[in-house]
Amino acid sequence: MKIELLLLDFDGTVANTGRANAVSYIEALAEEGITITMEEYRQKYFGLRCPEFLSDIGITDPQQMQRIRRRKVEIYPTHFDLVALNKPLWDFVQDFRAKGGKAMIVSTGHIDNITNVMRHLGIEKDIDGLLSSDDVVNSKPAPDCFLKAMEMAGVTSSQTVIFEDSEIGLAAAEASGAAYFKVELEF
Repeated sequence: MKIELLLLDFDGTVANTGRANAVSYIEALAEEGITITMEEYRQKYFGLRCPEFLSDIGITDPQQMQRIRRRKVEIYPTHFDLVALNKPLWDFVQDFRAKGGKAMIVSTGHIDNITNVMRHLGIEKDIDGLLSSDDVVNSKPAPDCFLKAMEMAGVTSSQTVIFEDSEIGLAAAEASGAAYFKVELEF
């Protein structure tokens, strides 16, 4: 069967955003009197959705969670100098699209963060769709986001290839039934 659709995680796959995200969270948490290190973030929390990440570090108050999340979103653009496009993957995706294939971003990231980084990188118009964790009930590691993207594109899992970097993303990719590749960018 012919591959018709590429599904790409964003953070850590299309763009190396790890340091910018980590620094932004570290700063937002510090404003709340909570200290975590870059290494701690990288090893324990990288790839988690914001609510799971904040719960894992012991934050249970919904208002505090929202305050930290909003503050992180405000801080994040000030660290775009730390973001880099995964150019070899992006060039491959654009070649695939030029030959008639479709490519969509499927991320656990917040839609505003993704679109702001895409705009910063100048790639916001070079994709066929964007799904975030806000678009599904069950986020990664559930396969729902990938399955919804396939449904939107009118393809099956056997016509899809997924590019992911995190363990939860890889679990979701495997559960979707599509072929997948693990992307490893230096944090």
